[in-house]
Amino acid sequence: MEVPAVNQSFTHPPPQPWAGQSHRTPTMPPASCPPPPYHPTLNPDHRSAAVSVTPMANTTVTTGHHRPQSLYWDPSQPSHQDVFNPVPEITNMTTQGMPQRSYSESLPMSPVSNSKPESRYGLDPQLLPSVVQVIKEDKIQWEGKVFVSESKSSVPPLSSTQCTLEDRGNATSRFIRCTSYSFPVEAQSALKSHLPLGAIVCPLAMPERGERDVPVCEAGDCVKGCVHCGAFMSPAMSWQDCGQRFYCPFCDKLTEVSWRSYQPTNQGRRVDWEKKPELSLGSYEILEKQTGKAAVLLMAIDISASAMRTGQLDHICQQISSQLQALNGPDETDQSDLRVGLMTYDSRIHLYNLSPALSRPHMMVITDCEELELPVVEGLLVPLKDCIHIAERVLQEIALFNPESENRSSSQELPVSAGLKILQAAGSPGKLLLFHSSPFSEGTNQKSSSGFFSSSKVKSIFQGPDSSTSLAKECVNQGCSVHMFVFSHQEVGGAWPGHIPFLTGGGLICYDSLQSEMEQERFRTDLSRCVNMQMAFKVQLRVFVSKEMRISGCYGSIIACPDSCCVSIAAFDRRTALAFEFTHNKSLDETRGVAIQFVLSYINSSGENRTRIHTIILSASHQLLDTFRSSQAETLLTFYCKKMYSLALEIPLQSLREELQTEVTEMLACFRKHSCTSTVSPGQLVLPQFLKAVPAYINSLRKSEVLLPGLRSSVHQRLQLRSLIVSMDTRSTASQFYPLILPLSVSADNANIPSSLGEAVRCTVSSLDPGGLYLIYCPLALLLWVGSCVPPQTLLQLFNTNSFSYLTSGEINLPVLENSLSISTRALICSLQSSAAVTLQLKLVPESCEEESLQRLLVEDKSPNGGASYADFLFHLHVNALRLIV
Repeated sequence: MEVPAVNQSFTHPPPQPWAGQSHRTPTMPPASCPPPPYHPTLNPDHRSAAVSVTPMANTTVTTGHHRPQSLYWDPSQPSHQDVFNPVPEITNMTTQGMPQRSYSESLPMSPVSNSKPESRYGLDPQLLPSVVQVIKEDKIQWEGKVFVSESKSSVPPLSSTQCTLEDRGNATSRFIRCTSYSFPVEAQSALKSHLPLGAIVCPLAMPERGERDVPVCEAGDCVKGCVHCGAFMSPAMSWQDCGQRFYCPFCDKLTEVSWRSYQPTNQGRRVDWEKKPELSLGSYEILEKQTGKAAVLLMAIDISASAMRTGQLDHICQQISSQLQALNGPDETDQSDLRVGLMTYDSRIHLYNLSPALSRPHMMVITDCEELELPVVEGLLVPLKDCIHIAERVLQEIALFNPESENRSSSQELPVSAGLKILQAAGSPGKLLLFHSSPFSEGTNQKSSSGFFSSSKVKSIFQGPDSSTSLAKECVNQGCSVHMFVFSHQEVGGAWPGHIPFLTGGGLICYDSLQSEMEQERFRTDLSRCVNMQMAFKVQLRVFVSKEMRISGCYGSIIACPDSCCVSIAAFDRRTALAFEFTHNKSLDETRGVAIQFVLSYINSSGENRTRIHTIILSASHQLLDTFRSSQAETLLTFYCKKMYSLALEIPLQSLREELQTEVTEMLACFRKHSCTSTVSPGQLVLPQFLKAVPAYINSLRKSEVLLPGLRSSVHQRLQLRSLIVSMDTRSTASQFYPLILPLSVSADNANIPSSLGEAVRCTVSSLDPGGLYLIYCPLALLLWVGSCVPPQTLLQLFNTNSFSYLTSGEINLPVLENSLSISTRALICSLQSSAAVTLQLKLVPESCEEESLQRLLVEDKSPNGGASYADFLFHLHVNALRLIV
């Protein structure tokens, strides 16, 4: 049955005057609250929780027994679902039916106001399931504790919870997170649940403090894996015949063990299992005997006439020189063996011979760029310790170049082709850093970006030109990671230069100008992070899954290929994650469960060939209830985000938004019909315990700028957002679609400010108190919201001014003041910036400022591009789920 889209063609009622009260997440009720409803057919382990969702004008609602019900939830009682009792009017609407038509999502949102946002259907948003509350409860349960990751273990803590993860035969959730930790045995049950069976893998994630590093063992010391399918040894293999052979769950075959590595077994385990990581741990790494060539660093600088007229070339060269000096080290014993190269470009390529044998550097100009060939190879890549002074001299001379009278346009693909030729000639992987200052021109192969508001034209926006895709494939084969720094502000017109960088594991960072000190500092920090970032090159990721399952999709920042079992990537860093989807071939064995193995083969910066193996064993169940209650909302969000953003290359956005709503509606309807542990009235909203945050997350994803463009959305902005978000790990994705809003202390005597997610407030305008200060953070934005009623003394301590009227919206650097509030606020900002992949510039947003960037982050409210509020979206999910059941 087709599920109608959310009705979003409406306008908000006039804003209500601010009542002077800050709406917070409901706290725990007093002891006088009524007891939970009685379920005579349930055992205590399946008791559900009852929560009333009332109109904002009321505080109670009369149930069928004519007694008031208030907010109630006892976390001490184990439950696998939460039941929400809406008002009788909503129940009547569910029986009478809703309009059966689809509605547009294009109405703009009114400016941010401190009036309490109202739902179209009279629901109080503060009484709906809260993402902030879910995160807080998980922190209370797990923060500071140890979660043991064993075979068929339970749901791990959330990615935002600071706890220690211990590997005891299963890869921890730092590396692998599954949409469900209990797969349905039958394929029909999996289809019925509409719960995707997938995994988010971040193979190079860094362990937290207190966790051990991934152990490294020599290739010759490891027990060999399956000779039939190529899977590596892991705890998922089961031993037979006293250790003479083992059973592989990935191909359902037996493998004989060579006499050199034979050891007897005791109770199904080899006697040496504790001494070998491949037998006892879910994650380990193999150091191969063969070594390749070390990675190189190649830099290309735009010296076209238009680039030199910007006046930014001198600063760019100074920063590159400073980074090379820092890489080389202050002492002779610390000097770097990293090979570096320099080149400049306009419509031609200028190569520089940095050989220390020369008295002065030589420059070679390549004018024929149609069929690019290198005139020489020697001297183009030289160890930094041998050419540091020559490189500095070249950079000084580049900054003094005179712009030519002829306006030679520069192409973003030309320096990539030249850099790739240099790496191919050297036989080395590496990073290619481009510093581009001139406007980008629309190439002949670039598809037109006109008409991007029409869903039928979407594929022409997100798909790169064929020439860029072909060049990116060559970079992947060579292990060339392209990182581009763009210094020309160009929101409309021209080609978007990010296709090649993001498809090669690199990135694109844009700056308005380097004239301001804030932009110069941001560029310095970004360049330092890029140069020093440890990466894996020439990456090949192979995936093995139990014989009864197959891989049906791979989603992320990759070049699409027909074989999802093996993915090739030019470079990989510790933040990059991919999503894989699995489908049944036949029924699972409930006793064996499901085994999944990810094998990452790569070359590190030193040229070592390494193979990192992550294996996880999940349970299988005949009960759909087990599948639902072992799922996690943030993992589902990350999976859907990567899948939808990847499918946006081919499928119209309207279809993707409708598919998201349909999938979630079908999922909730299935849980209500087949897994609900009690009989509930039609007016009650039923959500699985660990999926209470799914409606808020999915609504935020549906109305994101990528899937729902607003009137002010630019094509370049949406392309950049999609490319950045699609490669994020689970923690970054969750905070991107539900930002962190931290209230700062406004008291001069108490500057203790929140430093953890547990003290955050909900992402709605009603959470912003006019008397408060709030830091609003997501991986791509950092805002400081200032209420109009903040005490003058607090403004003086933080901004060095005591007048609210002197504060203007825009980027800001907080003054360095010697008081507790200023020190602690700047420390928190530095902490938040350090966790972001790019340098975030703090933006000041005074109250009542019509700042669209703030409106986008208040994801529970109606968004500027017309996306529905959380309350309205949840109401429609509930109504449509009921219609499916009926």
